[in-house]
Amino acid sequence: MAAVAVHQFAQCITCHAWSPDQSMVAFCPNNNEVHIYKLLEDKWEKVHVLQKHDQIVTGIDWSGRSNRIVTVSHDRNSYVWNQEGAEWVPTLVILRLNRAALCVQWSPRENKFAVGSGAKTVCICYYEQENNWWVSKLIRKKHDSSVTSVAWHPNNILLATTSTDGKCRVFSTFIKGVDTRESKTSSSSDSKFGEQIVQLDLSFSWAFGVKWSPSGNTLAYVGHNSMIYFVDDVGPSPLAQNVAFRNLPLRDVLFVSEKMVIGVGFDCNPMVFAADDSGIWSFIRFLGERKASSSSSKYGSQFSEAFGKLYGQSKHGLSNDTVEPSRAHGVVHENCINCIVPLRKEGPRTKRFSTSGLDGKVVIWDLENQEVVSDYL
Repeated sequence: MAAVAVHQFAQCITCHAWSPDQSMVAFCPNNNEVHIYKLLEDKWEKVHVLQKHDQIVTGIDWSGRSNRIVTVSHDRNSYVWNQEGAEWVPTLVILRLNRAALCVQWSPRENKFAVGSGAKTVCICYYEQENNWWVSKLIRKKHDSSVTSVAWHPNNILLATTSTDGKCRVFSTFIKGVDTRESKTSSSSDSKFGEQIVQLDLSFSWAFGVKWSPSGNTLAYVGHNSMIYFVDDVGPSPLAQNVAFRNLPLRDVLFVSEKMVIGVGFDCNPMVFAADDSGIWSFIRFLGERKASSSSSKYGSQFSEAFGKLYGQSKHGLSNDTVEPSRAHGVVHENCINCIVPLRKEGPRTKRFSTSGLDGKVVIWDLENQEVVSDYL
């Protein structure tokens, strides 16, 4: 089994992020707070509670260079938190949204961050030194529904988004005075802020998590129709593949190398996808896979699992005859995994990552000793 550490922090976790040295983890326990835990003498202890939002916190990202935390919430606000002594001091970011903020991510150079929202809008936020505040520029009228995920290209300029309109889009976020022309690539050399580079219409259902490969040559995103999409040569003539699987849909993805992707979602167990030497992607296996009980069929177990999740079998006060999920594949998480975050990296490869979900657990996974997947790292 690839899971090396399991921590039950809450009854439900909305999202999580790690400090630069990975000694602290910040997460939202499905409310308007952000809890920060620190590992002290082999025991996790709560050291901070960030209280500023009025509604559920939907996105957290902890910058690796500047040690700043950015949070977004259903209250339509965003805060950048700076550590001053023993306290975390918030700075309000004016997003100018009329719907909930749903996701957030720092750019690779950490001079900008992107916020996706239910207002069909993406906010690109940056710091104005002259006025000593964070401001936002909006990418409007490009999405037909809520923006569910954002992902920065390694060049710090291109931004990929997914939306519940079923589409994945790539935009230029070049901001004069913030970005330099040297950081532009040929595909965005003449693009202005908010210009759409490409629109991918591969999914006919909601689209969720999206990520770039370490080199930025490949884009992967997932749909609510139990499919994952891989796109090479993002631009006017992209090369696209899709992989369909018989299990429950994914919610997020992570490239651990150029040839391997980890997908997480409603099946409660990370799924491994990899590309062969000819560049064809396919499903490889579940991490920590175990065999299902011989007394239940494949379709029966999937139905009972989905039915149990739909009606919240983990809630208190339900009778003993409530349908319980069989979890034929799950070994650690007991409910939907909604967040995956990279940990230790070796160059462009990620050997360890963490997941969190609706069961309130944060799980650290290690790929180093996985013989089945080691060839793709």
